[in-house]
Amino acid sequence: MSMFLQKSFPTLVVRTNLILVFLMIALLPHPARAQENQASGQSSNDSSANLNEQVRELRTLVEQLQKQVGDLQARVPTAQVTESVGNRPSAQGPVPAQLVVGPSQSSATSQPHGFDFLYGTTVNFLFDGYYGWNFNEPIGRVNLLRAYDVLSNAFSLNQADLVLENAADPTNGKRWGARLDLQFGQATETLQGNAANEPRPEIYRNIFQAYGTYVVPIGTGLTVDFGKWASSLGIEGNYTKDQMNYSRSFWFNFLPFYHMGARVHYQVNDKLGLNYWVTNGTQQTEPFNGYKDELFGFVLQPTKSLNWTVNYYLGQEHPDFKFVTNGPPNLPIIQGMPFEPIPNAPNGKTHIFDSYTTWNATSKLTLAGEGDYVLQRLFTSSKPSHTEGGAVYAHYQLTPKVAFAARSEYLSDDGGLFSGKTQALKEGTATFEYKFSDNFLMWGEWRRDWSNQPFFLTSTLFMLRKDQNTATVGLVWWFGGKQGAW
Repeated sequence: MSMFLQKSFPTLVVRTNLILVFLMIALLPHPARAQENQASGQSSNDSSANLNEQVRELRTLVEQLQKQVGDLQARVPTAQVTESVGNRPSAQGPVPAQLVVGPSQSSATSQPHGFDFLYGTTVNFLFDGYYGWNFNEPIGRVNLLRAYDVLSNAFSLNQADLVLENAADPTNGKRWGARLDLQFGQATETLQGNAANEPRPEIYRNIFQAYGTYVVPIGTGLTVDFGKWASSLGIEGNYTKDQMNYSRSFWFNFLPFYHMGARVHYQVNDKLGLNYWVTNGTQQTEPFNGYKDELFGFVLQPTKSLNWTVNYYLGQEHPDFKFVTNGPPNLPIIQGMPFEPIPNAPNGKTHIFDSYTTWNATSKLTLAGEGDYVLQRLFTSSKPSHTEGGAVYAHYQLTPKVAFAARSEYLSDDGGLFSGKTQALKEGTATFEYKFSDNFLMWGEWRRDWSNQPFFLTSTLFMLRKDQNTATVGLVWWFGGKQGAW
């Protein structure tokens, strides 16, 4: 059936039925005929009764016709004219389309039922690159103690990310969700490259996060995640677009990046949330001992402008086995890799006390602070090594496109837990931020690191300095349907 017939056929049916109704009305007894009937001896009561009966029959017929027309219109599809959301003009210019896997409003009923599980899934991409210069001109162009901006005098790919998320939405009856973050670049090597933490890092190297969510219908809702997730120990996170500064602090580099296990969150009310984790360890997708680490914490928001997080983490970060390349025959294997137990394996515990707060002092000014204390023993009877200190932050949004940020921190590394050497580390960073668009940011940053001990590399082998100064330009592009912080 042509588009013209699709549009005109219901109209023709309606018009035809209306003509029939008018003809039937014309056949009804006219008042003049009623008078003639009275004159011929029929009583007014009989005439009135006959007229009422015909009106009732006519109403019934009209209702039947209306129902038939409605059924016919429902069976005949109406042609719709669609256009690309991304190319549709508006008062502010083109409207960007969110990259969401699932049906549009106009085509929801035409999607195959087998793809219903994709509805609401956001597909998100991020590119983060930089160029930095270390004024020490160090051997190998290496910036020591940096988490992500690890190279000097090089155009560097910090990270390229693909984030897929189908979030739980219990308010609309959807209690499950899932998320996958794939990561590539220098940051990936920082996160997954340490064989001291990961027994087999190559297996999981590009999987930064992968977990499923279920909201248990208990009270306000008990959120349970299982899998691998980014650690919330420390105020800074993985994605640069959500940070105040381009480079990361010493504390971000020292505290865990991720965990594998299960975590639960319960929102007691609009001011207090409780957290509990049980994990394989700090930065361990696979465990290297039989101990399961735990975290206890809370998030307090006394006002809309103030947020305070407190965490206590208890773990055991010493392996009880090791992989070997040359060993006695008939060793047990894990997927083809021989290993052997470590005799009298260390069993000392690790304690992490972590607290940070964010205060939106004004609509343009944000202040933040972090305090940390980490204590670790090799054996339960060993003398502990400990690291303590903190950082303060300030961010000022001068205009919608321009912002300035600053960070200062202190880290006392007694026993060399972080740097491998007992020393007191300090750092100061000044950052300029320019927003080309909502999805394209540039940072210009000056940073100075210094210590009370010679530690930082220079252009001469084995000649160390107490400080290093760097200048960095960072660029980040991202797009996708996920809103807010990643």
